[in-house]
Amino acid sequence: MDILKYKGYEGSTEIDMDRGVCRGKILFINDLVTYEAETPSKLKVEFEAAVDDYIDTCHQLNRDPQKSLKGQFNVRVPPELHRKAVRKAMENGVSLNEIVSRALSEHLMKKEKVAEKISLIAPGIEKAFFITMQQWKATENQFFNFVQGSEISLKSAENEEGHVCYH
Repeated sequence: MDILKYKGYEGSTEIDMDRGVCRGKILFINDLVTYEAETPSKLKVEFEAAVDDYIDTCHQLNRDPQKSLKGQFNVRVPPELHRKAVRKAMENGVSLNEIVSRALSEHLMKKEKVAEKISLIAPGIEKAFFITMQQWKATENQFFNFVQGSEISLKSAENEEGHVCYH
């Protein structure tokens, strides 16, 4: 599913084959705001109009428009996992929030376990960079933050020597 974005809101895109229209709704808010159009390009226009109308309607009703995904949510975990996470945060001198954020990022990136050496190959660069485990641990977050902010997409695979390669 393609996602439309406008003014911090995101919207879904669907095709209704029975009715022969494109349709969608604003995602991640409690209110139901839908839009539809005859073509995908018109759907984007209708989505933006729906967002503007939603914001205007909320102001007319003297209520704040909901922001999609504020970056806060409650997580329920077993007490032992909570304890381990707090201990890890203390050991690393960071907040529990930072530990959870890192773990979630790593999970969503489907990052593989790192072997003794890692081959990092970026598009357009012909040589591989080998980094020891100790060096990797120090630069791991900086590297993945860089990749997230770029157009590089990583795929991982194990080479003949059993090393995980990101390319």
